[in-house]
Formats: sequence, structure tokens, C-alpha cells
Amino acid sequence: MTSFVKNIRSALQPFTTRLATTDDVDTLVKVSVKTFRDTFAEANTREDMKIYLAKSFSRHQLIKELNDPASTFLLAFDGETVVGYAKLKEGESRSELNGERGIEIERIYTLKDYLGKRVGKLLMQTCLDIAAERGYKLVWLGVWEYNPRAITFYEKWGFEKFGSHAFLLGNDLQTDLLLKKKLD
Repeated sequence: MTSFVKNIRSALQPFTTRLATTDDVDTLVKVSVKTFRDTFAEANTREDMKIYLAKSFSRHQLIKELNDPASTFLLAFDGETVVGYAKLKEGESRSELNGERGIEIERIYTLKDYLGKRVGKLLMQTCLDIAAERGYKLVWLGVWEYNPRAITFYEKWGFEKFGSHAFLLGNDLQTDLLLKKKLD
């Protein structure tokens, strides 16, 4: 079979999602580190990345987050292979939302080889569906101001800027844009 045919079949293969549990922690550590590194390593120092990855994606930290009732993790699969994930976070609202109750999409990442193959769309739609099922009328997120691919993705989904906040990556204080979307 030619690589062209394999690529076509791969593109047509349906992806699935499911909720993650603590049994998935090792897989979640791997996909979290890989996707974050692939997305941000070129634009950040090795030391800042090392500090952030160790703090945010350790097994201990992710077990803590998986056990947090305010957090929901989704895994995206291509067959049996995890190709992306998302995390929703309830309960934290931004003052910039002026009292509107919203749920945060705290993370949404796809493996580099799966960018543009609809995995991100599946994860986003699943996040929005969960938000609506839980009665939320607003979804919000933070995105690094120097991540144009992600910003464009969110804008296509109808997210609009409502503010910004500081984000510490290692020792580097960066700026995340805050985006929101009202749910119908």
C-alpha cells in the first residue's frame, strides 16, 4: 500500500473521545508533555520548559487534577492511540467576565502529527457539549499571545477576546489572551 493511500485512510478514520480517569495518568503525562513541548519548546528556553513541565505535568500533579471534582479530562483516540486531550475546569471565574458564570477550557492539545486532522475540532465540540450539558452559558480560555495557530482556531469557533492575564512559564512571565464564547 502506498503512503498516499495510508494517509488518505488515516485522514478518514474516525476519532473518538472518552473521559480520562486516574488509570490514564501515565498516558496523560506522556501526551501532556509531548504536546506542550511540541507546541512551545521552539519559542521558550530549555530551562523554562523543564521547570514548567516538571511542575505542571508530573504524575503526582496530574493525579491530583484527575481527582479534583472541578476538573474534567478528555482523551482523544485514533483507534487505541491517544492523539490529544482537553481539560475543563469548573468553579473559577474571571473578574473580567463581570459575574457571568463560565467553565474554562484549561487545556486542549493535539499531537503534532494530528494537527489539521479534525482531532482538535472533536475535542472542542466535546468540551462545548459537556459545558452545555452542565448548564453553562459561557466557555472561556487563555491562549498565549504568540500562538497564532491556536488563536485562529478559537476565533473560528466564535471565541472573542475579553482580556488578558499573566502566565508564568518556568521563570518567564508571559501574557495569555482571555477568550470567551457564549453558548446558545
